[in-house]
Amino acid sequence: MSSIVELTHLERYTGSLAERVYQSLKAAIVQLKYQPGEALKKQDIIDQFGVSRSPVADALSRLASDGLVDIVPQSGTYVSRFSLSEIREGAFLREALELAAVERVAQTRTDEQLKQLQRNIRFQALLLEDGDFQGFHRADEDMHALIQSFTGFRRLRLLTETSWVQVNRARQLVLPTPGRAQESHREHQDIVSAIAVQDAEEARLAMRRHVRKLVAFVETLEAQHPELFTPERSPT
Repeated sequence: MSSIVELTHLERYTGSLAERVYQSLKAAIVQLKYQPGEALKKQDIIDQFGVSRSPVADALSRLASDGLVDIVPQSGTYVSRFSLSEIREGAFLREALELAAVERVAQTRTDEQLKQLQRNIRFQALLLEDGDFQGFHRADEDMHALIQSFTGFRRLRLLTETSWVQVNRARQLVLPTPGRAQESHREHQDIVSAIAVQDAEEARLAMRRHVRKLVAFVETLEAQHPELFTPERSPT
């Protein structure tokens, strides 16, 4: 049975009603508040938000385009299961964008930009001390967003989020892995340290190690949670 009690209130988002419903549902799916394979009850969502059917239907259609839900005629709407092939593709695209961004920032960063990154790294450490792994995850995303914004390319963040959405959802399973968050923090420190000394090549290497380490963790999850994954088709 699906649960909607954790959905974020629409007031937290901006845009049209359909956009806000979409953002709230997307956040719940990415954060695994809805489990892969779980049914999404349209009427429950309508009742939760107090909206009409139209914005909910529009939001679900967008989520289907994102690959986050499957709309099955005469059956219902279900949260998509993980696909390793989609995760690998998304990681490939994200890596290319991240490496280009961190190389540019290492070459062009200002002192103020460096301070913002170093402040973020210190904040991550405090969150780890408190055992706040969801907070750490958000600070992790903020660090990557800062690097992307410092390139000066406004569309870069949207492109990286789009390519990373499936990996971002699967990484929620990695967060509780003992020691992984601390290891990720050390990887972040290496990235920012390379930016600090404006070593573009080392920044690229540090970012590559970081992205690939996460994907390696995600790939091990299929054996641990096969019910959450779509079986991969054998080559014909």
